Formats: sequence, structure tokens, C-alpha cells
Amino acid sequence: MERQRKAPMGRPRGFDADEALERALRVFWEQGYEGASLADLTEAMGINRTSMYAAFGNKEDLFRKALERYTEGPASYATRALQEPTARQVATAFLDGAVRATTRPGDPTGCFGVQGALAAGEGGHAARDTLIAWRNDAVSVLADRFRQAVAQGDLPRDTDTGQLARYLMTVANGIAVQAAGGAGRDDLQQVADMALRSWPPA
Repeated sequence: MERQRKAPMGRPRGFDADEALERALRVFWEQGYEGASLADLTEAMGINRTSMYAAFGNKEDLFRKALERYTEGPASYATRALQEPTARQVATAFLDGAVRATTRPGDPTGCFGVQGALAAGEGGHAARDTLIAWRNDAVSVLADRFRQAVAQGDLPRDTDTGQLARYLMTVANGIAVQAAGGAGRDDLQQVADMALRSWPPA
């Protein structure tokens, strides 16, 4: 009897969890946290609510998992940019990556991390706070990289690395908003190039 009760738990899921999460990501990206209903999510994922809860947790949990997937996928340009040898090259790769990621054919326009929950009612506060922390973490990581650049003589000693990082993030977020509004890749690339013209000399 004991063996019979445990058997169902050992069965493989009847759906591809990776593909289901990718579909949920797209729904959140296009509709935002509050705009994406459970019905929208489960229909896109091809599963029922019971399966969603069992595999991913509640809607907030699913949103966080989708954000992780976005960070490791479309937004992975940010991590790669940090590996560039100079601060200017970091900034260039970061903004170029933002342009490409927010205007990529076949994907929703704009940035999941910017649009997901900029404004949220009471039910969306947790998602909004998650994205605020996500964006602030990116600023902190950039600031750390720029402090390293100051120590190496790659940026002026009096550089306010925190403000420089926030400037870069503000431009990238603005690019995302413009992309969501229909701005094309070429126009946004010109914005990125213009922002870098004021980059502090070494």
C-alpha cells in the first residue's frame, strides 16, 4: 500500500517545465505582473492551475522564476558587459546590449525588468519591489566595476562611481521604455552612442 501511494509522485511531469516557464516569461513581459492573469499564464503554458502551483508555486513565485530566466537569457548582456577590459567598453557593451535586447525580433519590445511592475496595485507590490531590487542590484554591480576602474586608473580618481552607474542604468531604462513605445533599433543605437560621448576620459 505504501508503495502504491508513493508511485504517482515519482511520475515525470506531463509537460516541459522549461518551455512552460519560457511562455510565462513572455506573458509577464508583454502584460506586466498585474496584467497577466492566472488564466493567461496557464493557457500560454499549456497547463492547469494545479500543475502550475505544483511546478512553480504561486503567481509571485512564477514571476520571480521568470525574472531569473530573463536575467540569464535576454538580459545576460549585462553580466557579459562587466567582463570588458575598460570602463568605457563596459558602458558601450551595456548600452548596446540594452538596445539589442529590447528590440530583438520575435520577442516583446522593451525590458521585462522595467515594464513588469512599474506601477502596481496592492496585489502587485511584491512584484514591484522585486524589480526595484533587481534594478538597484544592477546599479550596485556597475558601481563596483567602475570603482575597480578608478583603482586601475581607467577612470578619473574623482569619479562618482555610484552616479555614473545610475546614469548608465537610467539611459538603458529609457532605451527600454522607448523601445516599448515603438522606437526602432537604429534610433535607439544613436541614443546609446550619444550618451557615451560624455563618458569621462581616463
